Amino acid sequence: MIQTGLDITPVSEPLGYTYGPGVFGPKVEVRHLSDIRKSLMDPQCEGPEDLYAIAMDVGMESELPAMLERNLLFATCNYNYGTMGKEPVRSQGHVHAISASCNDSTCELYEIWEGTAIIYMQESVKDDPVRCYAVTAHAGDVVIVPPGWGHQTVNADITHPMVFGAWCVRDYGFDYVDVRAHGGLAYFPMVEGNTVTWVHNPNYKKCELIEKAPRKYTEFHLDYTKPLYEQFKDDPDRMLFVSKPETAADKWVNFEP
Repeated sequence: MIQTGLDITPVSEPLGYTYGPGVFGPKVEVRHLSDIRKSLMDPQCEGPEDLYAIAMDVGMESELPAMLERNLLFATCNYNYGTMGKEPVRSQGHVHAISASCNDSTCELYEIWEGTAIIYMQESVKDDPVRCYAVTAHAGDVVIVPPGWGHQTVNADITHPMVFGAWCVRDYGFDYVDVRAHGGLAYFPMVEGNTVTWVHNPNYKKCELIEKAPRKYTEFHLDYTKPLYEQFKDDPDRMLFVSKPETAADKWVNFEP
């Protein structure tokens, strides 16, 4: 694993974390196969029952006042590996609900800590997804999902766990209505040998899927020499675009992941 800026260790049996001295964190929430069946290509498929463990709101006790002041929350997910039918282990997909604190859907700032992730995202979860991207990220990579976009996180390596951290708004919420109404997002990931390919969901208008690596988000002044959590410790206001997306309104126009 890369340096995370936190004394936190993922564990596999059961899926979760151990926290070091001075680190706060909740009892994890575990997402099960039964929770996401309605968003799968084959809702009756077999696979691991425990898919991933989410720890919403982790950090150093010394940084909690600064996090609360800026309405920021740091989360981390520990993903199991394997397949669900023909699909790799993944989340079910959602849009960030409107947060009362900013009256807007908010972005999410990912940092991959272990393994290989694909952050799939689409501009809309209505019948026309507009633009669709599959961003393959490795340990140390950073990915931004912009406000209002549907997205899901895929463990691209069916033989190895995947772990990431993410900055989110503190009064977060997940909107699943349109995703569930369409039986998932606009593309399903499918395992073929050692690679992940994509199958279009016919409940959406067909659009091009752009597969790419993460880019450098220079417009957000991120420091790629330090973990995201450490960057917050150095300059807490650097992450304000997460909890106050209106402060970066010009950057979300025609955003490219």
